[in-house]
Amino acid sequence: MMQKLTLKKAFPYILIIGGIIGLICSFTLTYDTQQIALNPSYQPSCNLNPIISCGNIAKSAQGTIIGNIPNPWWGMMAFPVVITLGVVLLAGGTFKRWFWLAVQGGATLGVIAVHWFFYQSVYTLNELCPFCLGVWAVTIPLFWYTTLYNFDQGILKLPKDSWQKVAGFARQHHIDLLVLWILIIAALILKHFWYYYGHYF
Repeated sequence: MMQKLTLKKAFPYILIIGGIIGLICSFTLTYDTQQIALNPSYQPSCNLNPIISCGNIAKSAQGTIIGNIPNPWWGMMAFPVVITLGVVLLAGGTFKRWFWLAVQGGATLGVIAVHWFFYQSVYTLNELCPFCLGVWAVTIPLFWYTTLYNFDQGILKLPKDSWQKVAGFARQHHIDLLVLWILIIAALILKHFWYYYGHYF
């Protein structure tokens, strides 16, 4: 009889797959950013139309959140750590609580950065980068399942019964809530750019 797939068993695969996708997107963005720095007239392959355009986003002030470090470089540093963590867990490795709190902090900072850049990209720059969308698409599930994993393992403590009920509801409906989260973002994007893509529907 097939055993039920638990979050503990699935979590390493989520980390590895999400980390690989995020690393590929970050690597592609890093390459394009470097080419633009060397040649401002360089046109990335993802410059498809006035809305889908990586080049202009890479050249924008929002393309570097901290100092002069391009945003994709953070992904180049973070996603290999995510992949390694998944591999170690798959091999049966364990970590101290302080380590998991650090992972939770990193995942939280990552998801906050993703939503900040979503707002900047859609409402300030009025453009979308396909590889940025790829990073967003994996960062949100990575944060979501890291949080649920830390609740399940007792890393994150919930002092009140009401909060424990909320966490229980989130665990029970984890896929539904994740899909809803992503659909809201997709709906906001579609609403904002309806003037351009509306005639396709």
